[in-house]
Amino acid sequence: MSESATISIESFELCTQDNTSISAKQYLCNAPKAQIVIAGATGVPQGFYARYAKSANVAGFNVCTLDYRGVGESKPSTLKDYHMDYLDWGQQDLAAAVEKVSELGLPIFIIGHSYGGQAVGLLPKPELVAGAYVFGTGAGWSGWMPPVERFKINLMWKVIAPVFVRLYGYLAWSRLGMGEDLPFSVYKQWKRWCQYKYYFFDDPEMQHMHAQFSRFNKPLVAVTAIDDKWATPTSRDAFFQYYKQAELVSIDLKPNDVNMHEIGHMGYFKKPANAIWQQTFVWINQQLALHR
Repeated sequence: MSESATISIESFELCTQDNTSISAKQYLCNAPKAQIVIAGATGVPQGFYARYAKSANVAGFNVCTLDYRGVGESKPSTLKDYHMDYLDWGQQDLAAAVEKVSELGLPIFIIGHSYGGQAVGLLPKPELVAGAYVFGTGAGWSGWMPPVERFKINLMWKVIAPVFVRLYGYLAWSRLGMGEDLPFSVYKQWKRWCQYKYYFFDDPEMQHMHAQFSRFNKPLVAVTAIDDKWATPTSRDAFFQYYKQAELVSIDLKPNDVNMHEIGHMGYFKKPANAIWQQTFVWINQQLALHR
């Protein structure tokens, strides 16, 4: 099969439980074996995952991508005074995508990136998902990062970001070359949780997250590139220990093992990462065979 395996790309609107309209796309192939839903990273529009989606079509899987509220095609005309909860991306937006594709009757697998690996644990109906394979997800605390990156991130949170937020009324992330702009509420919650060693699991106001994440009891693969400075293997382990009931496999990925010079935090879904994608397809096929 070649890229012609993508028989159509359908754009549609999801309606969430809280009546928010979310922009999504469905990459369809002939005779799909399973349905993939991509849970993207913070401030990363769904188009970034199009190459992966088309490659997954070649492997025989339908793929749904989405723009979380406030991002990409799901953002309002202005982010100033736009209110939302950072957790809505998982509890509402990703959940709506999973509910929608479940109507097709295919096994559903989540492919997550960064925040997407956290969003898996936020799903209100984890029973709809057969498993998840996620990349570059960590606890967010700068103490898990290499010293130079730790300095940069602390400078961003304590000096640069507050200035941009005061100027624009939201985190003008794009002006820092770090992705799409983010709503103020996302900035505020993200900054708060990143001060804790174990992210929101340490937040006194978020103790219900322990039980929430324990509900996910499906196969879960957490992959971290050893050159990912934002989500190191140690940071990953700090976060994924709270998926207490998941069938967890953690993988440290060396760029040379997948014919790449570097991966970092974003390279998992860039054009040279085909060898990484193939590993996800092999894993999904293995899961399908186990439950045949």
